[in-house]
Amino acid sequence: MSNDIRIRKGLNINLKGEAEKKISDAPRSGTFVLKPTDFHGVTPKMVVKEGDQVKAGDSVFYSKNNEKIRFVSPVSGTISEIRRGAKRRILEIVIAADGQDTFRGLDAKNPKELSSEEVKEFLLDSGCWPFVRQRPYDVIANPEESPKAIFISAYATAPLAADVDVLLEGKEEDFQAGIDAVSKLTEGKVHLSVGKNSSSFLSGVKGVELHRVSGPHPAGNVGVQIHHIDPINAGERVWVLNPEDVAIIGKVFRTGEFDATRTVALVGSEVETPQYYRVKIGSAISSLVPKATSDVRIISGDVLTGVQVSAEGFLGFYANTVTVIPEGNQYRMFGWLPFKDNNIPSMHHTSLSWLFPKKKYVVNTNLNGEERALVVTGEMEKVLPMDVYPMQLLKACMVNDIEKMENLGIYEVAPEDFALIDYACTSKIEAQEIIREGLDLMIKEVG
Repeated sequence: MSNDIRIRKGLNINLKGEAEKKISDAPRSGTFVLKPTDFHGVTPKMVVKEGDQVKAGDSVFYSKNNEKIRFVSPVSGTISEIRRGAKRRILEIVIAADGQDTFRGLDAKNPKELSSEEVKEFLLDSGCWPFVRQRPYDVIANPEESPKAIFISAYATAPLAADVDVLLEGKEEDFQAGIDAVSKLTEGKVHLSVGKNSSSFLSGVKGVELHRVSGPHPAGNVGVQIHHIDPINAGERVWVLNPEDVAIIGKVFRTGEFDATRTVALVGSEVETPQYYRVKIGSAISSLVPKATSDVRIISGDVLTGVQVSAEGFLGFYANTVTVIPEGNQYRMFGWLPFKDNNIPSMHHTSLSWLFPKKKYVVNTNLNGEERALVVTGEMEKVLPMDVYPMQLLKACMVNDIEKMENLGIYEVAPEDFALIDYACTSKIEAQEIIREGLDLMIKEVG
């Protein structure tokens, strides 16, 4: 029995370069990187130093705020460099990989036979805890707390997003074991959301409450699903996981080995053959995009929420998509004229794209404008399917008005929920950045 959720507000951005449903093994990267910046709010304390040997699953650093939360090496090799920035802030831990991984040995366990505390201790010890994130605040969950529910979204709606069914291909047993484990972390329900017409094995997973979701992006965002299924109130905690991370957790329980292998979609109009690749977390981007030029932008993630990386950069810890699109380094003469360029998808009818809803576009990184004071009332609400006032919430965040932020729903949102506002807003404001700063203020002042 499933519950249907239909999202009406939002916007699908159809882009060229969707990945063919074909999986290949990417060339093994010679170097891998763990980036503390992938874990918002974490101050790293190093366990290793340059020159140390590590196995896959060995601790590399832990969180200063909670030393139980460990971050482990995705591969075996040598710590070749610890890159630091201003004030000696750790930016990257570079690992020169062995030709073949040697794993830190853990005892395989059946999560069904373990208590909640035993499951939690195993996740912390194995290095899997960073996969568990918390709402509100969109940070790594606090293991000292207990959530009222756990949410997993297996419905991806972002532009050129990886198909979850492909990501989990061959991992059915691991996924079920992961569900058995995470279900021990809450006395509430584990909510699993899939597409309305999904016929994959996910529809038969045991121990979850299944929801079938339909509608435009951001219907696949876990925050939108939480809002429509079990909204968060002040003082409550909800934990969220990505489906492929659930499978990694399940495999650790089944085998005792931290296998950081991901299936990643290489997509975008500038990719010659878009498809799926098996890689390790933290792999070099060059193993996926070997011939990148300055005319393209490489994004670890999707075009709305991803992070720009260089051709010498590395895959983000949570990323299951690498997008390559043209760099927007060309000026559009008279670009402000309506209907001048109908190869740009627009929700404001400034091109004829609204007449061709299924057309796929090649887009670049041009903003087609600059930040301005003009605010068009009502346009943000069209792409945010939540019962909050996005413009008023953004203004409250900008002036650090904590009381108004609480009243306007700051506990229910994450930066990714405002990604479409970044795209659609004619004021060109950085809505995701504003929400992130607002959430950080709430962590500091409210906790």
